[in-house]
Amino acid sequence: MATPTFVYDGDCAFCSSCAQFIERRIPTRARLVPWQFADLGALGLTTEECEQAVQWVGDDRAAGPDAFALLLRDAGRMWRVAGTALRWAPVRLAAWPVYRWVSGHRHMLPGGTAACSLPQAQRDRVADTPL
Repeated sequence: MATPTFVYDGDCAFCSSCAQFIERRIPTRARLVPWQFADLGALGLTTEECEQAVQWVGDDRAAGPDAFALLLRDAGRMWRVAGTALRWAPVRLAAWPVYRWVSGHRHMLPGGTAACSLPQAQRDRVADTPL
């Protein structure tokens, strides 16, 4: 089995902080990669998919909270229980609206910055603007 890949928004400070937490605390086999530095074509992903949600690419493919569920299940032990619970229909039904709310408000969460609230196209324009 190939090493799974968890793809997140590397331009978002909140997302990057979450990825650092995962790397420090959750013993997943997955490679965590900002989508801006990933070979999206090789992973079978598009920029639009990555702008919408985090992505899991492994034996299974998933986005958003489903991607987190697979990451947790991959980590084993107690994390597997949390990942399995996140895939349970009633929890999964609630997980997507919560995920969308968090992603829409990530600029206001701990570690977030104003850039986290901008769509990628606007972030690119701001970065290209001369000082």
